[in-house]
Amino acid sequence: MNILRLLFYALLVRPFLIIFLGLSTRNLDRLQVHDGAHLVAANHNSHLDAMVLMSLFKLKDMNKVKLVAAKDYFCRNAFSTWFSLNIIGIIPIDRKGGSGDPLAPVIQALDKGYTVVIFPEGSRGEPEKRQRLKYGITKVLEAKPEIKITPVFMHGLGKSLPRGEGLFVPFICEINIGEDLSWTGDRSQLISSLEATFNALEQEMEPKEWL
Repeated sequence: MNILRLLFYALLVRPFLIIFLGLSTRNLDRLQVHDGAHLVAANHNSHLDAMVLMSLFKLKDMNKVKLVAAKDYFCRNAFSTWFSLNIIGIIPIDRKGGSGDPLAPVIQALDKGYTVVIFPEGSRGEPEKRQRLKYGITKVLEAKPEIKITPVFMHGLGKSLPRGEGLFVPFICEINIGEDLSWTGDRSQLISSLEATFNALEQEMEPKEWL
């Protein structure tokens, strides 16, 4: 499965991003797999987000990375479940609740030393419109207070594959990666710091309006 995942990202996803989306990335050196558990927190506008973020990691590190994703979308049938778990590399989260803690699989992955990509907005919003950050990420950090958070801001993916659409639209996509943040034990402070960092990363890119 590890070889299939590497081939999928190296031969399909990365060429697609370069050729069709014109992906450009700032401060890529900040996106590293740490020794031990680590969170990557990104804004969320498209189902492309997960695969784009995974493709930014070095091939040798991909098997150390997991992506938090919606179970109801990525695990709709037996094949999509197999593909999402083994090739894309997701941690399926039940957004409808149910028994148990929905964030327990995330904490378990961190316990095993994975780098976990999480979307603090929770779900995709309208194209290129940020939503208020939810407090789920702070619950993870309360369980794993020692880990670092790498913030990532993405622009353009919501236009390339807008919510509810099935066709790709070629569009220049940009990603900016911030410096690591630390958990201080204050939920509101963490959310405020992450919001401020997303604002700064967005302003640094000066993304163009979608006309």
